[in-house]
Amino acid sequence: MIARNAVRAVLVDLDGTLLDTAPDLAAAANAMLADLGLGEIPGGAVREFIGQGIGNLVRRCLERAAGRAPQPALLESALARFSEHYAHENGRGSRVYPGAREGLEAMRAGGLRLACVTNKATRFTGPLLASTGLAGYFDALVCGDTTAKRKPDPEPFLHACARLGVVPTESVVIGDSANDAQGARAAGCRVLLVPYGYREGMDMREIACDGIVGSLLEAAQALSAQS
Repeated sequence: MIARNAVRAVLVDLDGTLLDTAPDLAAAANAMLADLGLGEIPGGAVREFIGQGIGNLVRRCLERAAGRAPQPALLESALARFSEHYAHENGRGSRVYPGAREGLEAMRAGGLRLACVTNKATRFTGPLLASTGLAGYFDALVCGDTTAKRKPDPEPFLHACARLGVVPTESVVIGDSANDAQGARAAGCRVLLVPYGYREGMDMREIACDGIVGSLLEAAQALSAQS
């Protein structure tokens, strides 16, 4: 695993790691599709599209519902409609994963600095963290529109480290997907993965990481045990 005495900060993913946000995203996606005269798609399908930002999710929902790639004008309209619906749905059905809140509390109690690093836009991230009671745990927030590039690019993680006043080698990323692992590794951070969440159908065994933890609480305990 990872030696605690080498760690000063933890950078945590949002969707699929802290929160199960799929119900809200699916509700917004299907409301968008209804506006466009397209049929509903299963929530499980929407779940598989989560992880690379709203633009990717909307495009893939349109492809699934219409059976073909959307034209640019349709995609632009769909993005606007999705954003309207998601602003209404955001946080309504989302749930904190077991052990996530307890893990954040244990990390803070252990003197670790915390950042949330997500591909979700700022206008949705802040209200979501506030509505689920998680906002107060983080010293920094890096969203999909905070930096020029999003995960799996390393830039969001490098920005988070700079905000926290640590170097990447003093940081651990906790996420659920290849986007988190690839970005973390490229930035020079260690990475732990949770076995739940959203991986776009990818087998966890195919993702290079420094360890797998059942929850954020387990991650906090593992770090504490190796101090």
